[in-house]
Amino acid sequence: MKHLRFITMTGTLFIGVMALTGCAKPVPDDGKSAQMTSFENLNNYRYCEIFLIGGNPITKDLKAAFYNTTDRNGGASTHDSCPDELLDKLDKDAIKKEFNLLGVFKNGPRYWMYDWLKLPVGAEEDFNGLKARWMGEVQLPKGFGKKGSTFYKTTTVHRKSKQGYNKGTTIFILDDPEGTPWVMQAYSRIVDPKLSYDDLQTLDTKLDLPPGWKYRVKVLDQDFGIGAINGIAHVTQDNLENTYNACFEMDGQKNCTFMP
Repeated sequence: MKHLRFITMTGTLFIGVMALTGCAKPVPDDGKSAQMTSFENLNNYRYCEIFLIGGNPITKDLKAAFYNTTDRNGGASTHDSCPDELLDKLDKDAIKKEFNLLGVFKNGPRYWMYDWLKLPVGAEEDFNGLKARWMGEVQLPKGFGKKGSTFYKTTTVHRKSKQGYNKGTTIFILDDPEGTPWVMQAYSRIVDPKLSYDDLQTLDTKLDLPPGWKYRVKVLDQDFGIGAINGIAHVTQDNLENTYNACFEMDGQKNCTFMP
């Protein structure tokens, strides 16, 4: 998830309006000692991310270091690494001043759909009591902050993560008009604060699907892995800001263990 990263974990990514002022500013270099780290038992696990945004506000060449709460803030025992009492008291202006940034974006809460995940993890920061660790940098797209700019559109992600779903897990899939399956990596409560795991069974009743797009639910009869090809992955979002990974082929390789 380095260079031109979107997160993947993201998720992510993307939406938030911020005021950008001042000269070009760097983001913290908390990924310099990142180590590959594995996470298990993630399905329906609540997390959030804090984007620390720097770059050049004149040219709109912006990037963000993002920090993920997974496995912090008591999440190992509660399955909730981003409790409301910590998320709600985040002071974005104070964080912006503390780190000398152009802006701060609060991404979440979200819920992992993966059963397991492996990726580089860097240093931890404490944001007003909410602890989160560096999990990558993202080059923000032109038009960042424009609502709907990522809905049902392919975004190229550069990352080193690997992730998967266990046999028996229920997965949620968008099929695009070309027949490409996009598997949900996380659902979001950013647009719909009441969205639940149970709602995903009939999510198509809530989505504004473009012509030719379909939504379906599948219970896995075998383990399913999804990754990148030569460091490249494809992600999209639906209109509720749930995020999905595509199964695709490139350079004679496949990024999914099978087509779900």
